[in-house]
Amino acid sequence: MYKLKTWNPEDPIFWEQEGRKIANRNLWISVPALLVAFCIWMLWSVIAVNLNNAGFNFSAEELFNLAALPGLSGATLRIFYAFVVPVFGGRNWTVISTASLLIPAIGIGYAVQDSTTTYRTMAILAILCGLGGGNFASSMGNINFFFPKKLKGTALGINGGLGNVGVSVVQFVAPLVVTFGLFGSIGGEAQTLVNGEIGKNIWLQNAAFVWIIPIVVITVAAFFGMNNLETAKASVREQFGIFSCKHMWIMSFIYTIAFGSFIGYSAVFPLLIKFQFPSINPLEYAFLGPLVGALSRPIGGWAADKYGGARVSFWSIFIMVGATLGVIFFMNQHNFIVFFIMALILFVTTGAASGSTFGMLSKIFSPKEAAPAIGFISAVAAYGAFFVPKAFGWSTQNTGSPAIALYCFIVFYIISLFVIRHYYNRKNAEIRC
Repeated sequence: MYKLKTWNPEDPIFWEQEGRKIANRNLWISVPALLVAFCIWMLWSVIAVNLNNAGFNFSAEELFNLAALPGLSGATLRIFYAFVVPVFGGRNWTVISTASLLIPAIGIGYAVQDSTTTYRTMAILAILCGLGGGNFASSMGNINFFFPKKLKGTALGINGGLGNVGVSVVQFVAPLVVTFGLFGSIGGEAQTLVNGEIGKNIWLQNAAFVWIIPIVVITVAAFFGMNNLETAKASVREQFGIFSCKHMWIMSFIYTIAFGSFIGYSAVFPLLIKFQFPSINPLEYAFLGPLVGALSRPIGGWAADKYGGARVSFWSIFIMVGATLGVIFFMNQHNFIVFFIMALILFVTTGAASGSTFGMLSKIFSPKEAAPAIGFISAVAAYGAFFVPKAFGWSTQNTGSPAIALYCFIVFYIISLFVIRHYYNRKNAEIRC
C-alpha cells in the first residue's frame, strides 16, 4: 500500500526492520524526480544562449531576463509547494508536480521552431519553467519526514545535491542533442545558424523535447513506488506556526546566501562567459560549475551531521568571499583559466553551504515544523535564481561588467558570517548546531 499509517524512524528497531528500506526507496525515486525538475527549471540558461543563433533577435537584457524569469516563478511557487506535502501527501504531490513539467517542455519545443515567436510568448514559457523550481520545496519537505534526525542532513544532502545535478545535466545534454535530428521528422525541422557558420543546422527544440520521456517514466515510478505518510498530515493553519519563529527568518537569509548564490550563478554562468570571454564557447564549460556545486552538497550535508552545520556553513561562506574576489580579479584580467578555477571553487562552496545549512534545520525545528520551514526557506533562497541574473544584467548593461553585482554579493556574504557566528556557532549561541 502506498499509504503508511505508522512511521517512527527514531525507533531503532522500526528503522532497521522496515523504515530504512522504505525511506531509501522514496529517496531514490525522489532524486531523479528532482533532477529532471531542475533540468526544466534551468532550461533557459542554455536556450537563451542559442536563441539569436537560431534566428531570433533579442537584446542582451532580454536574454538575461529569460534566464531570470524561471527563478522568479520557481521561487514564488516554492512558497505554495512548501505546505502541500502534509496536505496532499508526498507521493501524490510528486506525481502531480513531476507530470506538470510536460507543459513547459512541450511548449518550448514548439515555440523555438518559429523565429517569429514573440518575446512575450517566450517570457510566458520561461515563467512556466518555474514549475520545476517549485518542486524542490515539496521534495525536500517530503524526504525530511522519512529519515531519523541523525541521518536527515545526509538524506537531504543527497536529495538536494543529486537533484541540483539537473542544472549541470541540462547544460551538458542540451548542447549535444541540439546538434542533430534526435527525433527525426516527429521532432520538427532544423533551424539554420545565423552566426556566420553557413549551412550548419541546429535543432533547438530538442533541448526541451529530450526531457519528455524521462518526465513520463519518473511520474509512473513515483505513482507506483512512493508513499504517503499519515503521520505527516497537517493543515495549512498548523504549519503556519513556523512564521512566529525568528530562526526561520534567520535561516532564510543564510540559505539565500548559500543556495541563492548557487542557483543564481548556475542560471547566469553561460551568459557571463559569453559576454565576458567572447572567444570562449560557454556551453563547453558552463555545466561544470553547477556539477561540482551539486556534488558538493551531499558532502556539506554529511559534514553537518558529523561536525555541525553552523561550523561547515561558516567556513564555506568564508571561502565564498575569497573565491568571489578571485572571480572579479581574473575576470578583469581577462584570464579565463584562473577565472574559471575561481568560479568552480565558488560553486563548490555554495553547494557545500547549501547542504550544511539544511543540516542545521533538522536541529532547529521539530519534524512537523521542519517540512514547511524547509519549503519556505528554500522558496526565499530560490529568488536568487531571479535576482542574481537581474543584478548581472543591470551591472553589465550600465558598467559593461558584472563586477558591481559581485561586490554587492560579497557584502551579504560577510554579514551572513556574523549572523551564523552569533546565533549558531559560538559558546553561548542560542542554538548550537
